[in-house]
Amino acid sequence: QVQLVESGGGLVQAGGSLRLSCAVSGGTFSVDVMGWYRQVPGKQRELVATVSAGGTTNYADSVKGRFTISRDNAGKTVYLQMNSLKPEDTAVYYCNVRTSWITIDYWGQGTQVTVSS
Repeated sequence: QVQLVESGGGLVQAGGSLRLSCAVSGGTFSVDVMGWYRQVPGKQRELVATVSAGGTTNYADSVKGRFTISRDNAGKTVYLQMNSLKPEDTAVYYCNVRTSWITIDYWGQGTQVTVSS
């Protein structure tokens, strides 16, 4: 019933920018934390950035200063603005939402981001 759909991925040259979007539909739950994770073949999925219901943000050291996460107040959309992209940013990016009260995690299907050198 709950669905997360990412968009905005693609191929970009090093130094370029992309903006990922994640639209949340279905369900009537209250959203606590929303975030973005990424994964490359042979590696574990890693946290990229999160934003809480109160607006507190958290970033992986590797993206700090380059990426910006944001969300709407209703918890229906979360964005990831990616600037100064590097080849090492190449990965499948996944949207995540975590509910409040009773904790449940929902995940999107992922969107491919490829940064060429």
